[in-house]
Amino acid sequence: MKALSLTINGRNVKAEVAPRLNLADFLREHQALTATHVGCEHGVCGACTILIDGAPARSCITFAAAANGAEITTLEGFESDPVMALLREAFAENHGLQCGFCTPGMLMTGRDIITRLPDADEKRIRLELSGNLCRCTGYVGIVKAIQSAQAAASKAGLARQSASRGIGPVGSHPPAGAQDYSQRPAASARTQPVAAPAENFGAIDWPSVEREGVELHQSFSVPFPRDQVWRFFADLDQVASCMPGARLTGPMTGNRGEGEVNVKLGPMVSAFHGVLDVARDDTGFRGTVRGAGRDAKSPSSARAIITYTVDSPTAAASRVDVSVRFLLSGALAQFSRSGLVKDVVDHLTRVFAQNLEARLSGRPLASESADTLDAGAAARSAIFGRIAAFFRRLFGG
Repeated sequence: MKALSLTINGRNVKAEVAPRLNLADFLREHQALTATHVGCEHGVCGACTILIDGAPARSCITFAAAANGAEITTLEGFESDPVMALLREAFAENHGLQCGFCTPGMLMTGRDIITRLPDADEKRIRLELSGNLCRCTGYVGIVKAIQSAQAAASKAGLARQSASRGIGPVGSHPPAGAQDYSQRPAASARTQPVAAPAENFGAIDWPSVEREGVELHQSFSVPFPRDQVWRFFADLDQVASCMPGARLTGPMTGNRGEGEVNVKLGPMVSAFHGVLDVARDDTGFRGTVRGAGRDAKSPSSARAIITYTVDSPTAAASRVDVSVRFLLSGALAQFSRSGLVKDVVDHLTRVFAQNLEARLSGRPLASESADTLDAGAAARSAIFGRIAAFFRRLFGG
């Protein structure tokens, strides 16, 4: 158990919590603050949105223990807030809710838009709402409600209620003197990547990846001799081109290089820019790749250790065995713990094997070799595959 001390809606709270208890469950089940809804539990739908140190955050993918010392505000904490009162009225007048499940998260995000971006137009409002999903309204009423409350708040002089804030890690107060990102336009992850942690690579906690990381094993075969396949794996630029969403961003320097992986999960796109380190054993046909990166748009990070061997079951064919251990933080962390991750990796392995064979044969790559890895689409494909397999077994097909 972990000792937890934080402020919730202005009230000091102390508790003992399990290390893996998420903040949404702590608020709902331990504090009876049920306005925080739990939907996808993957950080995608936005129903669990709360404020952590004044910034909107997904409580379903934030561990309660990680919020130690933080100031938490849930929807209940805005009961007497004048901006929230305008939003509640506007949502009712503009038919901005139907089933109401997404409404708490919409209200939290709407208030953030009004107090942080008082001049936001409809396009910017829709952009800011892209992390909050609604299955009922089509968003028209929600956007109109926020615009209506925005105009009323501006007229009442409430639009600047929240001061600009620097962004600190979830669960900690924004550091003094931190750069204010709130007024900066969104930047392309490709044109303005986050600095890679090259200078800190040796200090990365790799043993924790070995101990705590999600472990996956994959194997595939290609009809080419082992020596040819092994030489191909020495060219990381070619290898990266076979994996959807991955690419090198600069030439290798010795055994060290920089690259990025773009992953789409629902409405979120994470661009992990980082460093990789390669070790190869030419005698044993065995290689190890360690990679660490950070998302350009959020505090998310990733670390992975990939070990691969190339065997030769026949003179004209090769079998590649891959072992992966990885740790994710941020929006994708919950996805990494779901049962679907194995199916998604199976899908990606098939795509990689097809592209590897195409490269070695001089043929064009498979159509799935896109600039961004759509993890959600891969998951849906895996689900449909499971359903199809079930019916085949059921009917003896």
